[in-house]
Amino acid sequence: MEAAAKVKSIFVYPIKSCRGISVSQQAPLTPTGFRWDRQWMVINNNGRAYTQRNEPKLALVETELPNEAFLEGWEPTGRSFMVIRAPGMQALKISLSKPRDIADGVSVWEWCGSALAEGAEASNWFTNYLGKPSRLVRYNAESETRPVDPKYAAGEKIMFSDCYPFMLLSQGSLDALNKLLKEPIPINRFRPNILVDGCEPFSEDLWMGIRINNCTFQGVKLCDRCKVRTVVHSLRDFPSDTSICIHVFNNTEIVFQVPTINQDTGVAGPEPSETLRQIRSDKVLRPNQKQQGKNLVWKDNLSNGKVLKLGDPVFVMRKVNSAAEAAA
Repeated sequence: MEAAAKVKSIFVYPIKSCRGISVSQQAPLTPTGFRWDRQWMVINNNGRAYTQRNEPKLALVETELPNEAFLEGWEPTGRSFMVIRAPGMQALKISLSKPRDIADGVSVWEWCGSALAEGAEASNWFTNYLGKPSRLVRYNAESETRPVDPKYAAGEKIMFSDCYPFMLLSQGSLDALNKLLKEPIPINRFRPNILVDGCEPFSEDLWMGIRINNCTFQGVKLCDRCKVRTVVHSLRDFPSDTSICIHVFNNTEIVFQVPTINQDTGVAGPEPSETLRQIRSDKVLRPNQKQQGKNLVWKDNLSNGKVLKLGDPVFVMRKVNSAAEAAA
């Protein structure tokens, strides 16, 4: 079987809504996504998650992990840290060893539970940076479970991701979009986990099952990715493990979308949403069907111990004929 594409880039976002890390070689897989992905998040006084939708300044927060953190089987020591930086702030070091304190009443979207509190220094850092009471918490996998929507991927779970563990986007789709924009945008606007190259624009919309480095992923649904007055699906995702991108739906008033936020400045604008609605909305792609979306889930033995690498070939095992037939 001929490969449909290859893995060009892999991105991991340790702190939800903060800048991601482009890994240099590989990233270990876990049942909830890439290791370290969305394992931390910033919350307000009530325990509710901050995201770029309500705090665009998070786009300017950089995270750095040790290079060895992406090696298969690596475990942190007492000298292992995540380093956090932001404009006007001194660097903050967070130990990769799990904290002992518990923060109760933590919530993100529909989920509420307890998390591990990273302490006063981290709280003060984010409070000063955002200008409002803030805390940094870490997902507590030992005591909590956050399942995805069982209608689409029963039995799958995530940490602090929005909906599913992975998001996949093709370079061809981004290039096709940029040809229509007055000012081209970089890949970081869509915050994917996996960027593939070598396929036709938007062909990933049709992929219902793919294999990368002997790991099988199943297409689940389109991704929800924006703040709206009514429900709206905006980016194509591949599920419980992979998500797909670039799908903005119509028939609703979009107030704010993460892809509209310039990740270098934290300032939002009208694009690329305006253009995407003209070429990729349900009105265009699915005129006779309701709004739908797509994500991926990892369907192999769901245990740690596998990695995806840059350059890995992507094989399409199953696909549909048109976006209108895509799973929802």
